[in-house]
Amino acid sequence: MRKMRLLCQGMMLAMCVLIVAWSNGVAADCKGLPTQAELQALLVAAPDCADCTALIISGGNTVGGLFNGTRMWGAVVNRDSEVCAFATSTADPTQAWPGSQAIAKAKAYTANAFNLDVSPRLSTARLYTFAQPGHSLFGLNNSNPFDPGFLAPPDGQGGGKNHIVGGIITFGGGVPLYNANGQIIGGLGVSGDTACADHDIAKRVRDLAGLNPPEGPLVDDITYSSADVASPFTHPLCPTTYRNGISLGNEAPAIGY
Repeated sequence: MRKMRLLCQGMMLAMCVLIVAWSNGVAADCKGLPTQAELQALLVAAPDCADCTALIISGGNTVGGLFNGTRMWGAVVNRDSEVCAFATSTADPTQAWPGSQAIAKAKAYTANAFNLDVSPRLSTARLYTFAQPGHSLFGLNNSNPFDPGFLAPPDGQGGGKNHIVGGIITFGGGVPLYNANGQIIGGLGVSGDTACADHDIAKRVRDLAGLNPPEGPLVDDITYSSADVASPFTHPLCPTTYRNGISLGNEAPAIGY
């Protein structure tokens, strides 16, 4: 009887270990994706981005926005949408907007969720118009809410690593990630400035990491109705908007209220 009781206790302990391991997501496959340290280094390098020759058309490297892309949260998910890494570009994490942690994770989830190995390539910026009132995907933002239980204090542990945190964001800052064979392996989300600056930083981080789509780094670039041919993929300007080092102007002031 005592042996049976000890056997049962051992089995229960083993089951508990398996449950804890599963709940912590230890099996998440993040191969080929940036680690937390690598992601932070990429975020720090992105505003100057001396190596982003394919992205900086004018020879300048200005990102624009409010902080020139220097106060960012970044997050990476794998193809299963599990969080692999998240970090800030600031040495002190509290000096990037705390609210941007959730947005960066949701952008990474969105970019991975709405892309395949085949075209079209959809950065989150390209979903903007589709999700507006009167358009075909209005309400998309409410389809998969972010789980706030997977937030971490800026300098704390946890934060949903190895979990699927969800969230849908339909403005600039999220891009899909591809391996050298042209297969999608996850998504990157960046937040901490204007949506336009977020997109430019995300695009630069992806380029520096060598995880561009097979057609190149600009295939899913942000487009603006004031600077490009208007289409369902266009995004509004933001304060101090730059794209690939070229100034495009500012968001229009509010009228009528």
